[in-house]
Amino acid sequence: MRAAKASFRLEMLQVARLAPKMLGDSAGLVKKFLQSQSAVAGGFGDRERRADLYYTVFGLEAMLALQMELPEESLFQYLRRFAGGEGLDFVHLCSLARCAANVSEDVLNGEAKQDIAQRIETYRTADGGFHGTPGKTCGSAYGNLLAWGAYSDLGLEMPQQEGLAACVMSLVTADGGFANEPGLPLGSTTATAAAVTLCRYLRQPIPPETGDWLLRQCHPSGGFLAAPGALLPDLLSTAVALHALEGLEVSFSHLKELCLDFVDTLWSAEGGFHGHWADEHLDVEYTYYGLLALGHLSL
Repeated sequence: MRAAKASFRLEMLQVARLAPKMLGDSAGLVKKFLQSQSAVAGGFGDRERRADLYYTVFGLEAMLALQMELPEESLFQYLRRFAGGEGLDFVHLCSLARCAANVSEDVLNGEAKQDIAQRIETYRTADGGFHGTPGKTCGSAYGNLLAWGAYSDLGLEMPQQEGLAACVMSLVTADGGFANEPGLPLGSTTATAAAVTLCRYLRQPIPPETGDWLLRQCHPSGGFLAAPGALLPDLLSTAVALHALEGLEVSFSHLKELCLDFVDTLWSAEGGFHGHWADEHLDVEYTYYGLLALGHLSL
């Protein structure tokens, strides 16, 4: 099986670039917030302002979405210190590949890209998927999508794609969603969104009820729940649910005003977005997801 050539990184970025239509003059505040989140050691900081590859992914892509100029020299220096990813865990290996793809093809040489891919392969599970925890026998929706995205960002063809596809399809739940790991009775919004994206790229059939399952996760006050029965909606679930619905070509026009109101409640005049109503912090990750949600809601 040969999968469609595609990059969910670029697909999402294209949508996030529409966010300024909804932000208006507030786009300038977001730019200032992003600039304030750069770490002294390079890249972007986590919630404790420590440089972190994972958070750097979102800082970079938020800057690109707002058509800001990247500090390429400092980013080159920061990313190249990780070379081929020695010592990095699964999430940070995938983050390194994604960061480098956002900056320039020249950040990593061919040997470093192969080294990263080989290290990612050590997280391959017996069922053909990937899991972020070493030694697992079954892959997860998150692990599968991150690994697929990393190969795409490295410009490499992923081996054993048939196994990956089979792993994804093993995550379908009886309620029409996808679970993050096999054997769970109910789907989750983020896992379903990840699986929908991979199914599209791997040309796998998506259950016809999955779109309706996602729509049912919308909270009466707007925003999407992380899973059936969750108490509060959150920005991550909202952004990826909207992205999955768009990919499925399932209309969510009747939810747009509710979701816009929800995203607005998470906006801060400091220029960032909170993750949910009980979240007191701002960071580049949720700010990126705010841009992605607004991009979809602008269409």
